[in-house]
Amino acid sequence: MASFLTEYFRCAAHSADFQLTGGLSQDAGYFRFGPEIVCYGRSAAGYRARRPDGPLYDVSADVRNHGSSVQLPFDPSEVVTNFHYERYAIAGAKGRTGTARLVRDAYYFVRPLLSVHVRKHLQKVSLSGWRNLAFPNWPVDTTVDVLMEKLMALSIRQREGAKVPFIWFWPEGKNGCAIVTHDVETQDGVDRSARLMDMNESFGIPASFQVIPEKRYSVSEAYLDSIRRRGCEVNVQDLNHDGHLYCDRRKFERRVAKINRYGKHYGAAGFRAGVLYRNQEWFDLLDFDYDTSVPNVAHLDPQRGGCCTVMPYFIGKLVELPVTTTQDYSLFYILNDYSLQLWERQIELILRKHGMINVITHPDYITGPREEKTYAGLLAMLDRVRQERNVWVTLPREVSKWWRQRSQMQLVQKDGEWCAEGPGNERAVVAYASLEGEVLAYSQAGPRAFLKSGPPQSTRVL
Repeated sequence: MASFLTEYFRCAAHSADFQLTGGLSQDAGYFRFGPEIVCYGRSAAGYRARRPDGPLYDVSADVRNHGSSVQLPFDPSEVVTNFHYERYAIAGAKGRTGTARLVRDAYYFVRPLLSVHVRKHLQKVSLSGWRNLAFPNWPVDTTVDVLMEKLMALSIRQREGAKVPFIWFWPEGKNGCAIVTHDVETQDGVDRSARLMDMNESFGIPASFQVIPEKRYSVSEAYLDSIRRRGCEVNVQDLNHDGHLYCDRRKFERRVAKINRYGKHYGAAGFRAGVLYRNQEWFDLLDFDYDTSVPNVAHLDPQRGGCCTVMPYFIGKLVELPVTTTQDYSLFYILNDYSLQLWERQIELILRKHGMINVITHPDYITGPREEKTYAGLLAMLDRVRQERNVWVTLPREVSKWWRQRSQMQLVQKDGEWCAEGPGNERAVVAYASLEGEVLAYSQAGPRAFLKSGPPQSTRVL
């Protein structure tokens, strides 16, 4: 059961010993693990609720210490997988799928005829009530990350407070990571791509451009080369952005074969589905290095849910780079907000967990002075956290490459010192997890100290 913790922290296998208290229930549902963590899955104690907004059984009292191990009334790897694959959202959507599909089909049939002004009003209606959603947590959900911290804290306590060495999340000891991505939806977006590259370049921030291979516009080699020449990355966005990619398995298989061919032709490492529609159970057919279609919290997306983590993770052979900030379209047209307040708050919450800031903006919607001013403010904010908070600002392909390398590294002890072995280990930093009172804290083997995992999402030992 300890593999989930060793995979997240890249710590030695003997650092954690977890066992089940008993047999798991047949049914899955929501329960709590302390006041701050909502779980979804099976459990060996109490009851499981069908909804996250009612009374939830707290399994904390059912945790037991047995020798050197911690006995849990649930399987953390199952709970984390349920969040990564959004299985809780799929279970909650049963019975509504047919109606939702009819509405979506009708919308995408007439979408080419609708102006942005009309579309935003229709989308506001369809998203009404989003503020009342109890789970995931808005505007950033770190349930998986808090769960991992809490279990690490339990492990340290069981080991009588001994520090646990692990391979730090980011290369060179960076405190977090940030990527900027641009989804190009129309010919206007193609025409305005150079303008966004100018703005990005003025702050020294590279970006990836997700292009739609068919029907929306012509994807010329000259356009793709113009992106690559400026140090940016080209990725594939859907096939034709009609909202139907994941509607039918057989159609998906035919479409994904074409998508994979476009990916090879473009030299694209990454994929993103249009409108962030997704089905993680089918990701195994995507022939890419990484995907970036899964929101952290999807309150403002047509497909609700969220992966509940601010860290990259694996879905089969793919590295998933979750979308962790609100898209510019949602900010401008759904929330009618042209300030930086929401982005600033999200970035702060992400960095408290040393996570990945993943931004989606569109050259199609950054069209006037007001939108450009807001986007420039975002770039300035990313530049500031890069300089002041030691954040790694890079391309998505570099994040995926690092996450794969880190996943293959092993902690070894040489001459009494811990170090990382494996490809890319020259960039790896060994860190230590320890307890300061009831709060998990991180430190580095060297002069640089990391932030504590502190309030408002503190990690306290049971």
